[in-house]
Amino acid sequence: MSLFFIVLSLSFGISLALDLLVNSTLVARFAVIGSFVGLQKTLNPGIAFGIRLPPLVQEVFVLIALLAIGVTAVRTAKTAWQRIGFGLIVGGALANLTDRAMDGYVTDFIQVGSFYIFNVADSCITVGVAALLLESVILQYRKNDGNLPE
Repeated sequence: MSLFFIVLSLSFGISLALDLLVNSTLVARFAVIGSFVGLQKTLNPGIAFGIRLPPLVQEVFVLIALLAIGVTAVRTAKTAWQRIGFGLIVGGALANLTDRAMDGYVTDFIQVGSFYIFNVADSCITVGVAALLLESVILQYRKNDGNLPE
């Protein structure tokens, strides 16, 4: 099994398992570091940062984006970092889609400061994008013999 599918499976499974756990157990905010960091269940009907599109448009848009990323990953991921990055993105997105399919909402539960409340799947997507961007910058830097592009 390729690294892409291993990371996809792990990010999907862990994200969905924690969402199910939160849905069945968390009833009130649980402080981790006072009022700054905590676990607080919210149901998000929107997509990224609570943006809402008309219901059917939202699901179709997310599904098309996920399929495009999955196809791109399978066709182009050559390095371990690319496989990991794409695996995190697709696994996190699939977990959020599955969570939404169960009750119409994505369960968010990680609260840090005044930032939007998010979940593990969102974190997987963010870390995956960061891994792809970081590798791209590093590859460009190496391609330019260690000189930053102008």
